[in-house]
Amino acid sequence: MDNQESRLRDSDRVTRVHLTPIDRFKFLIIFAMVWFVLVWAAMADNPILSFTDAAYNVSLQRKWIFVLVLIEVIRQIHFLVSELAAPYHRGWGKYFLFVDRLIHRVSDWNRYRLSRAIKFLLWIALLAVVLGAVYKEPPVKALFYAPKALWSALPVIAQLAFAVVFILIQFVAMFWFLSRGGIDTYFPDDIKTRFTDVWGQDHVLNRIRENLMFLERPEEIEAHGGYVPGGVLLWGPPGTGKTLMAESIAGETGKPFVFVDPGAFSNMFFGVGVLKVKGLFRKLRKLALRYGGVVVFFDEADSLGNRGLVRAGGPGAMSSPTPAIFGEACHGGNYLSPTTASLLVRESFVMGSAGGGNGGGMGTLQALLTELSGLRKPRGFFNRVIRRVLGMRPKEPPKYRILVVMATNMPEALDEALLRPGRIDRIYRVGYPSKAGRVRTYRGYLDKVSHTLTAEDIDKLATITPYATGASIKDTINEALIIAIRSDRKYITWPDVVRAKQLKELGPPEDVEYIERERHAVAIHEACHAVMAHTVRQHMSIDLATIEKGSDYLGMVASIPPDDQFTHWRSEYEADVLVSLASLAGERMFFGGDNSSGVSGDLESATTVASFMEGHWGMGSTVSSHASNRRFEVGTPGGQGKGAENSAKELRRALADRIEDNLSTLLKKSEDLLAAHRISVLAVAHALETFKTLSGEDVTAVIEGTQGAVVDGRPYARVENHVLLEQYHVAALNAHLAHNKPDIALPVLL
Repeated sequence: MDNQESRLRDSDRVTRVHLTPIDRFKFLIIFAMVWFVLVWAAMADNPILSFTDAAYNVSLQRKWIFVLVLIEVIRQIHFLVSELAAPYHRGWGKYFLFVDRLIHRVSDWNRYRLSRAIKFLLWIALLAVVLGAVYKEPPVKALFYAPKALWSALPVIAQLAFAVVFILIQFVAMFWFLSRGGIDTYFPDDIKTRFTDVWGQDHVLNRIRENLMFLERPEEIEAHGGYVPGGVLLWGPPGTGKTLMAESIAGETGKPFVFVDPGAFSNMFFGVGVLKVKGLFRKLRKLALRYGGVVVFFDEADSLGNRGLVRAGGPGAMSSPTPAIFGEACHGGNYLSPTTASLLVRESFVMGSAGGGNGGGMGTLQALLTELSGLRKPRGFFNRVIRRVLGMRPKEPPKYRILVVMATNMPEALDEALLRPGRIDRIYRVGYPSKAGRVRTYRGYLDKVSHTLTAEDIDKLATITPYATGASIKDTINEALIIAIRSDRKYITWPDVVRAKQLKELGPPEDVEYIERERHAVAIHEACHAVMAHTVRQHMSIDLATIEKGSDYLGMVASIPPDDQFTHWRSEYEADVLVSLASLAGERMFFGGDNSSGVSGDLESATTVASFMEGHWGMGSTVSSHASNRRFEVGTPGGQGKGAENSAKELRRALADRIEDNLSTLLKKSEDLLAAHRISVLAVAHALETFKTLSGEDVTAVIEGTQGAVVDGRPYARVENHVLLEQYHVAALNAHLAHNKPDIALPVLL
C-alpha cells in the first residue's frame, strides 16, 4: 500500500487555512440583516415612503453600519490574500507576531471569559439598535419592551409549544432535584489542612508535590510537549490518611476542593447517576475556569469503579462459615506474624468476599470514564450548537486544570479502564507508616494533650504497635485520655496508653469467671503458645498473654515484630507452625492425650502455612510450584477430560501427604520442646491464672525467673515452687477427668 501524505498541521502551513463560505460572509450577512430591519422599520412608520427613499435615509442616519462593513471587507481581503500568497502570510506572521504574544499573556481561562463577555455585549448592542429603530425608543429602553412584544407576537402554536416545554421542564426539575446531594464543595478559605498535618507518609507526599507543581505551573511540562498528570489514585489499608492527604492537597494549592461521597451516584432511577457525573464535571469545569484549577476527591472509589461484579453463587448464595481461626477458643491469628495472619484471612475469604456493587448504576462508570478522558467539549450553547448549525467550527475550549484524586482500600475492584494512563496517571500506595512515621504521628497527637510520656516511651509505643495507622493512633490516644479523665487525672500516663491499646485491640473483656478446671486448661493452652514463641521465634516478640474471655476468644497470646521487616524465611514460618501446634501438643501432653476443640483455629493456621511452604515457596521436600501445576495441569495430555481430573486429584493427594508429613514432624518437635520446658509452661499458666493478663515483659520474666514490669518472676525459679505447680496441675487434671473441682486451691508462690 502506497504511503499517503497526512493532513498538514496548522503550524506546518505556508499559507493561512482557507475559510469556509459561512465564516467568510457571516458578519456581512449580519450587518445586511440589521440594515434591512432598519429600512423595514422606517417604511412601517411612513407608509408613503418608498424602499429607495427609506434605504437612502437609513444609510445617511446609520453610517456606522457601512463603517463596520468596510472594516469587515478589509479583514476578509487580508484573510484571502493570506490564503493565497505565502510571502504575505509569512511576512504578516513575522512582523505582527507581537500581537499574538500580547494577547497570549492573558491566561486561557481569562481570555476565554473576556471574549465571551465582549461577544455577548456586541449582540446585546445590535439587538438594542434594532429594537430602538422598531419601537422608536432609545436602544437601552427598547430592550425592556422586547419580552412583552415577543410574547404578544407569539402565535398560538408557539404558546402551545411553550406549554409542552413547561411540562418537560417539570421532569427536568425532578431529575435535577434527584441528582443533587453527595457532592460537597469547599472553597480555598474553608480548608485548613496542610502537608504538615499529614504524618508518617512523607514518601507519598514528596511524589504528590510534583503533581501540585504541574497543577500550578503547567507550562513547565506543556512547553516541552508533555501533558499535565491529572489523576492520582491513593490506595492502602483504611485509616492510613488517604482522605487527609487529599484535603492537604487542596489546602496547599489554594484551589477549591470537591468531595464526592461514595454513595453519590447510587439512585433508584436509571440515568440519575449519569446526570450526576455530568453535573459534577460541569461544576468542576466552572470552578477550574474561575480559580485556575480544582481538586476533586472520590472517596471509596471502588464503589463506582467496577462494572458490576456479582458475588459467587448469586444473590441467594449462603455466606461462608466463619473460619476456625476466628473461632471460640484461642484467638489464633494474634500470635502469628502479620504475613502469616494475612495468608489465613486471604485463604478463608478468597471465595466469599469477591464481588462488589455495580458502580452506582448502569452507565455511571462509563459516564465517568468519558468525562475523565473523553474529547474536550466546546463550552457554551452558542459555541456548541448555533455555530454548528451555521456550519462553523466551534471555538477550542480552554485547558481545564482538574486534579482527580481517588482513594480506595480495594484497588483490585477498580476497572482497568479507569486505571489507564490519561485517566489515573499516578498510583501511590499509602501503606502502614514505618516506625519513624509512627513515632512522628504519636508525637503529633500527644502534643495536643497533657501527658507524662518520655521520648523512650513514645519509641517503645511505636515499636509495640507495628501496624498502627494514623486513625488508630489518634483513637488510641483519645481512649487513653478518656481513661485518664475517668481516673480523675488531666494528663495521660504510660499505663493509660497500654490499657487503651489493649481495649482497642482486644475489646473489653467479658465479665465471666471460668470454673477452676477450665481456667487451668485455658491457661495451659495459652502458656504453651507463649513458651513456644519465647523459645523458637526470634522474629516476633510477645506483646501480651491473657485468659480474660473476649467476644470471640477464650484467651490469646499476641505477638508483634520488633522491627520493620519485609522478607520472611523458612525458619520463621516453621517457628510460626511450631507456635500454632504448641496448643495441640501441650494439651495432649498435660491432659493425658486429651485435647479440646479450641485447637481448631491453631490447626488451620498451621495447615495453611505448611501448604504454602510445600506448594508455593519451595520450603518443603519438593521444588515445583503447586500453583503452576494446577494452572497448566501438568501431566495430563490436552489438559482436559477425565484424565485432567484424575491428575488434579493426584497432585492434591501428593501435596496433602507432604503437608501431613511436615506437620507431623513439627508436631513431634513441638512436643519435645514443651517437654523440655514443662516447668516454664506451668509457671506461665500459674501467672495467667493469678493475674489473667500479662505483658510481654512479664511473660519473659516468668520464664527466665527475673523481675518484670508488674509480675515478679523470681519465685518461679525456685525448685520448691516447682513441686507446688506440679501438685496443682495434677489436682486440676484429676478434676478435669472427674468433672469436679480441684481438691487444692491455686498455690500462692513466695
